[in-house]
Parts: sequence; structure tokens; C-alpha cells
Amino acid sequence: MLLVLVIRALPEEPQPAKTKTPPAAEGKDKPKHTNRLSRETSPYLLQHAHNPVEWYPWCEEAFAKAKKEGKLVFLSIGYSSCHWCHVMERESFENEEIAKILNRDFVCIKVDREERPDIDNVYMTAIQVIPPRSNGGWPLSMFLTADAKPIFGGTYWPPEDKEINNVKVRGFKTILKIAQEAWTDQRKEIDALADRNADITRRALAGLALGAAVAPLNRELVAGAVDEIKTTFDPKYGGFGSPERSFRGPKFPTPPRLGLLQHEARREKSKERRKELNDFLTLTLDRMARGGIYDQLGGGFHRYSTERTWTVPHFEKMLYDNAQLCEIYADAYRDSKNPGYRRVLQETIAFVAREMTAPEGGFYSALDADAQGEEGRFYVWTKKELAAALPDADKSAITLFEQVYGVDGVPNFESSAHILTLPQPLDERAKALKTTEEQLEARLSPSRAKLLAARSKRPRPFLDTKILTAWNGEMIAGLAVAGEALGDKKAIEAAARAADFVLKTLRTDKGRLLRSYGAAPGQKAEARLNAYLDDYAFLVHGLLCLHDATKEKRWLDEAKRLTDLAIEFHGDDKQGGFFYTSNDHEKLFARSKEQYDGAQPSSNSTMAINLVRLWQKTGEARYERLAEKTFRSQAAALQANPGGLAGLAHALALYLDHKTDKK
Repeated sequence: MLLVLVIRALPEEPQPAKTKTPPAAEGKDKPKHTNRLSRETSPYLLQHAHNPVEWYPWCEEAFAKAKKEGKLVFLSIGYSSCHWCHVMERESFENEEIAKILNRDFVCIKVDREERPDIDNVYMTAIQVIPPRSNGGWPLSMFLTADAKPIFGGTYWPPEDKEINNVKVRGFKTILKIAQEAWTDQRKEIDALADRNADITRRALAGLALGAAVAPLNRELVAGAVDEIKTTFDPKYGGFGSPERSFRGPKFPTPPRLGLLQHEARREKSKERRKELNDFLTLTLDRMARGGIYDQLGGGFHRYSTERTWTVPHFEKMLYDNAQLCEIYADAYRDSKNPGYRRVLQETIAFVAREMTAPEGGFYSALDADAQGEEGRFYVWTKKELAAALPDADKSAITLFEQVYGVDGVPNFESSAHILTLPQPLDERAKALKTTEEQLEARLSPSRAKLLAARSKRPRPFLDTKILTAWNGEMIAGLAVAGEALGDKKAIEAAARAADFVLKTLRTDKGRLLRSYGAAPGQKAEARLNAYLDDYAFLVHGLLCLHDATKEKRWLDEAKRLTDLAIEFHGDDKQGGFFYTSNDHEKLFARSKEQYDGAQPSSNSTMAINLVRLWQKTGEARYERLAEKTFRSQAAALQANPGGLAGLAHALALYLDHKTDKK
């Protein structure tokens, strides 16, 4: 009961605060502290290698130590571009007093959620289903027994007790004290609680793994997903949210939903319904492209908008967001020939080439939200900074730039700076100025180039240089689809080069995929970690898109080979669908199937699409049977929560279309 009371005192997610994080230390003498993370390849883990906390990576040694010494495990899960992960590090993990408590009373494990999504999935599920339940988030902070069973957890905790929005919140030091006292005085009760929590978590994950073929595979399932998505559409600014909350942020692009709507709009025979879906798509894509979520100078999309209008983003840039949005905008451009979509694609492709591409051809994972110790500092401008960066421009050129990019009004970021946006579409602005859009672009281009050059001299956000197979697969797809739509051979060549790199470097001598590629300090880069289902699913998706763009048989052959491996090591022969971890992977206390689509499609949704596409391309009936079995295993979930499985609905729509075409 004591631990439950602690949880109830915590907010479900971090509350906004003007919290600054320190810039990365450079040129310092030998660090005062060095822990076991210094031997890791994950940039996120290496960020914590010199904390005074005696961190372990996830390993048997850490749990053996906890068991031998009779200690609880403190598990912290995050990722390199996570703002609140940086805040908790600065406030708590670099705090000598807190580190002393952690080292004395707990065994501490740090996990990169992008490198070990299996661990993150299990404990994120735990925090969401263990009473009193939380929405979760990162950093994910959880106390475990020595057999890795969850006791209780939270997200960001301030170091000291404090009030946040008139709610008293227990600080991390207080929570550590309560956890240790409960473990000392109530060990049997805590062990029993952990057993119950593990069982709740296991059943929640097993619920995803168990299918029930009670829903027929028909167009009504697809229509149900579209109808539910429509109820969440923001009619003023596009995108999706809660009407009951007036569509307040955060607002994510959610490409799986956009992809489903694009498919359904294209096949819809009713002019009225087709126009409705196209209007949804056009409003969303236009507003995102004009908002601050899109980098108007450097190209590429930030992770999400913190509010309804797409103006103020969370400034991190993720590879997977930009990969998926390349596909979405390319699809839209292919249908509309909208010059704004072409601009977004060209600039995003250039951004990926300039800032996210490794010398070997693979793609880096992410750019941090923070720079100079402050979120967004790299991207925002004061009027003084703009004037200093455009010293040679005449007054009319500066005035035009400020009008076009919304700098002529009040600051839109923390009352002191401007996030560049396009308050008015360029074609409308051009008409108002009695010029053409091309002529307006020609006038703006020199100013943008000067500002981008000036921005490049600022202290840069941290770049997470690990190369993940799954996210590379998504960017291979994005570049292949965008290159095909634009007639851009260089984009397609970049996709092919990345595919060659992944297939050569992130594969075992038996042909199986590995998850991550990176280097420990002073060591050569290497591929490591057994791949997960999304590594196979997204890479196959990328290879199939490359096959579409190039017609080269080798990409189809590789896609078939990897799909067959996924079937062998991840397939559920009894129920259908696919487990996230392979059958010879490290065994956690629960094994899951990933079903629900969020910022990315689930690995099962993507596998279903891949199977349908392989059936279409090869005519092999075995892919049709496996696709159908996957749909049947998840049909009940799609019927119960259609908006949450938009990617699966999209796959089913493709499947039904092809069955109709074959008749």
C-alpha cells in the first residue's frame, strides 16, 4: 500500500517547465567518474558513462549482483534525443548525493530504448497496466526485483519534493528512501507484489499475442478504421486529436493513419467521400509543411507539435519520422503535383543527405531537441539574430522574409524568439504581392541560404550516430518512393547504397539480421544485438520499395529471403502473426506481439503489408496464406480498436483489393 501511495503522488507525465540542460562537455580533463557504460556503443548509454551512478547495461551480471547482495534493481530507460531524460540526468544522475544512495542501496541499469525495444516494450506495458496505471513516457524509471519483475515505476521525477501545478510531487530522493525502507521491512509483500505485477503484465502482453478469428475479413473492417479516424480529425488545422480536449497538443503526424486515408481516397468511387478524405489529407499535409514542425530553413520534420497548430514542435528530429513522411508526401505529390509537396520532399532529402547519412551509406538515428543547454535553441531566431545573419540584404529583402516566415509579429517561442513558419501559403503570398510563386521563391532563396549558413555555425544538437536496421529500412523506403515520384535518381541511389550497407554489415554469416551498428570509444564500429521483428519488417518494406523504383530483381530476392527468416524465427504457427522477439532471443518474463500503430506502424502491420506485396509481386500462394492468417489473428483487435490499427487496416485493404483483382 505504501508504494501505491507513492505512485499516486506523481504526475502521469512531466509538466512543462523552462528547464535547461547543459551542453555536452568538450575538451575537459579526465572525467571524475567512469562506469561500465563506457564500453558500450549506444550514444545514449555513452552519455551516462561518466555519471557518478555505477550504471550497468542490461546484463546477467547486474541481476546476479542484485540477487547476491539482496538489492532491488533501479531501471532507467531513455534515448539520446529525449529532453526529459537529459533533465533527470542533470538533476539526479549527476548529483553526487543521489548517486551515493543509488550505489549503496540499488543495482542500477541503464537501457537505450531504441537499441533494446523489447525491454522497453515490456516495462512500458507494465507501467501502463500495473495499478494505479500511468500513460508512461521517457525517461521510464522502474524498480525491479533481482529476477527482473516490476514493482512500481514512473517517468521523470524531480530530485526533491515539490509542487507542480498545485500538486505535491514526491522527489526522487524521497522515492528512493521509501522504496528501500519497504524492501527492508516488507520483503515478502514486495516479492508478492512483483509476482502479481509480472502476471498482470504478462497477461496484457499475451492478450496481444492471442488472436480470435471472430471478425470476418471484409471491407467493413477497413471502413471501421477510416470512420474512427475521421472522428478524431481536427477540421481547422488538420491532424488528429481529441475533440473533447479541443485538439490540444501534443499532436503527432501519425503516418499510418495518413497512409490508410491516402489508399482509401484513391480507391473511393463516391466523389463526395473521396473529396472528404482528400480534404483531410490536404489540410494536414499543408498545415504541417507550413508549421514549425517542419524546418523551414534546413528541411526535415521535428518529432511532434506541442500544441494544436503545428507551430511549436518538440525539436528532436527522428530518422523514422522523416522516412515515413517522405513516403506520405511523395504519394500526395504523385497525385496532386503540388509544388509545396515537391519542395518538402527535396528539402527533406537534402537534410537527410547532409545531416543524417553516415560515410558508409547508412543513416543515423536522431538529432537532439536541445542545444546550448536549451530545447530548440539551434532552430529559433530573434529579430536581432536575423538582422545579423543578413547583413548584406536590403531592407525590403529582410521585410519580405519576415512577412513570409511570420517574424513580423510577436514571438511564438517562449515570448522571446521566433520559430519560422509560413502563416500564408506561398502561392497566396505571391498573388498578394502580384508575382509568381517561382519569382517569390527566387527572392527568398538567398536569405534562406544565408540563414542556414549562419545556423550551421551555432553549437549543434547532439547527433545519435547509431545505425538501426529497422529505421534504415524505413528511410530506404522513403528515399526510394520519393525518388521515384520526383524522378530523382540520386535519392534512389542513396536508398540502394544504404540497402547494400545494411545487407552487408548488419547481417550474420547465416544471413540473419542484427539490430544496431556503432562504435565503443576507441574501438571499431561493429554490428550487434539479435534483430527484432521491426528490423525484418521495415527493411523488407524498404527493399520492396527499391524494387518498385529500380525493377532490379536482387531487391525482391533479398526481401523474400529476409521475410522467410522472419517467418521461421518470429512466426506464430498456432495463432498467426509474429512475435516481436525471435524464438532464440533472450527470454524476458513476457513475450509480446506488437499490434498497435502509433508514430510508426507496428511490425505486424508492416509484415502483413509485406506479405501482400510479395504475393502481388511473385504470385506465390504461401504469402497469401500467411497474410490471411496474420489478419485473422488480429481481426478481433482491429474490430475492437480500429483507429489504433490503421496500418493493419491498410494492409487488409491492399489484400482485399488484390483478391478482387484476381477474380
